[in-house]
Amino acid sequence: MVETLETVIAFIVIFGALVFFHELGHFIFAKRAGILCREFAIGFGPKVFSMKKGETTYTIRLLPLGGFVRMAGEDPEMIDVKRGQVVGLLFHTDGKVKKVIVNHKDEYPDAKIIEVERADFEHELYIEGYEGDDERLQRFELSDPAYIVIDREEVQIAPYDRQFGSKTLGQRAMAIFAGPLMNFILALVIFIVIGLLQGYPVDKPVIGELTEDGAARQAGLQQGDIVISIDGQTMSSWTDVVTVIRKSPEKPLQFQVNRNGQMIDLTVTPEKKTIEGETIGLIGVYGPMEKSFVGAIKQGALETYYWTKEIIVGLGHLLTGKFSFDMLSGPVGIAVSTHKVAQSGVYYLMKWGAILSINLGIINLLPLPALDGGRLTFFAIEALRGKPIDRQKEGIVHFIGFALLMLLMLVVTWNDIQKFFL
Repeated sequence: MVETLETVIAFIVIFGALVFFHELGHFIFAKRAGILCREFAIGFGPKVFSMKKGETTYTIRLLPLGGFVRMAGEDPEMIDVKRGQVVGLLFHTDGKVKKVIVNHKDEYPDAKIIEVERADFEHELYIEGYEGDDERLQRFELSDPAYIVIDREEVQIAPYDRQFGSKTLGQRAMAIFAGPLMNFILALVIFIVIGLLQGYPVDKPVIGELTEDGAARQAGLQQGDIVISIDGQTMSSWTDVVTVIRKSPEKPLQFQVNRNGQMIDLTVTPEKKTIEGETIGLIGVYGPMEKSFVGAIKQGALETYYWTKEIIVGLGHLLTGKFSFDMLSGPVGIAVSTHKVAQSGVYYLMKWGAILSINLGIINLLPLPALDGGRLTFFAIEALRGKPIDRQKEGIVHFIGFALLMLLMLVVTWNDIQKFFL
């Protein structure tokens, strides 16, 4: 029971952080472009937690399958009133309308009740109508911001210049691309932090940390010893040291090391181990580690590049049939793997989080409907055509893609349950 709880907590923390930073990328660049962001959500489905700050409602939802930033104008704006509709108006002290009450008007005794003749909530920002039996047409300007109240819920009216579709192609593309970009940045930062805290490997012929019962400790080697030669062969890198040891299981090796300026000769006999069918020699030592800010940045960049390449190659194998469907993991599989990694220590958990972040970034860049890559594909088509694709048709494509994505998620999750629990 305790292990299950730890697994759930580790998964929520890791996955929640990845989704949060992904959506934060969308959110930051949407706000920079002047887009009204109605909601910043982690998860899908019913709301578990909700808090409004400024223009945006921040929510945590029940199903931990992702997240979203709901931008004004991404979907057709449903905020509208029709001719003949009776609404209530609340005003600012400057005389402009701050709230348009659609129903439950009796709960707002201070509201001015009018019958709508016409209204424009996108461009000119006004509402016109008749009050009671007065036949004079009255015109009221909307304040900024103004809200429409439907079923006691206030929704901010988004003028056209605050909507997603009003922005340049570059601004829209950047708001979408920023999500995956933030995942790569997060991974880079994590790898840099690991390098600063734990250190990073360097290819020098220096003995690193020793295991308690390894052949190296028993032979008298110490951490920090500089390996000059093995069996008379000069060692110029840690790769040289590892190569000789791995080729010499149960063979006594003559080490010459420099310990604080003193030359010392030692005999070390590697233990024989069989790993994945290969017999190798091991002496129970780790490679040398160093700590520096510049080195940590370089190592972080190299790690980010390496894992990006590996994941892309893995996706290529999936497309060519070299990658089994059973090797795919959904939330359940990721949760189980996260628990196993967490047992190895905090640095392994941090590295696992960085790898998952890169994976999330790459998956979202795939040119599939409902994913960020699919939306960027539509932007690319728009750039080539010189005009956008019909929003309704694009919406249908993304809806179908989202439904298929959820179906795939369910299949993969069921496959995970069978693998790990049945």
